[in-house]
Amino acid sequence: MACRRCPRLIAHCTQIARVKRRAFRDWEYWGKPLPSFGDPRAKVLIVGLAPAAHGANRTGRMFTGDGSAYTLYRVLHQTGFANQAESRSRDDGLRLTGAYITAVAHCAPPANKPTREEIANCRGYLERELDLLTNLKVVVALGRVAFDNYLGILLSRGLIRSRSAFLFGHDRVFETAPGQPLLISSYHPSQQNTSTGKLTEQMLVNVFRRAGELAASG
Repeated sequence: MACRRCPRLIAHCTQIARVKRRAFRDWEYWGKPLPSFGDPRAKVLIVGLAPAAHGANRTGRMFTGDGSAYTLYRVLHQTGFANQAESRSRDDGLRLTGAYITAVAHCAPPANKPTREEIANCRGYLERELDLLTNLKVVVALGRVAFDNYLGILLSRGLIRSRSAFLFGHDRVFETAPGQPLLISSYHPSQQNTSTGKLTEQMLVNVFRRAGELAASG
């Protein structure tokens, strides 16, 4: 991706890639906007927040190389969406089947917090993915920001009247509009959530088992 819409994010990604973290000093960081990743025939779309500075911003692949990624890919492997249980680089052989991973922001933000304007700048990419992924049956929103922004797209398209009927919570399933994928909300597999026990690996397994079952049932 060659997008330069958000100068603050581009500067941050570039700075992180130049300075690096000592543990990864031998890596050549990706350090730029990150493409989405997965199966173009996916029935399940996974929407996250943004790349991690020393995770995906380093490896060049969504949800790869940090604590969130280690949890997510173990779960995706256990539930049949991934061919292996870990992902450490973009050329490690990982493949997704039936799933596609994207984010509301494609550049690593300072403190993991993109601004509303930065998310708005990136929204066109998510909208285009929703149009191109014609087999989608389920959208899994990892975290409230992903949840709210997906609903914002549906609202702007006139597919829902308001967001008030959709209350974020873990492992909740929503019917949004006729012909639209089911929406599942989930806590984000951030280290803050997993280390405190707010989200356990089994809780996330339950989410993706449900997503797989709903996608298969149509």
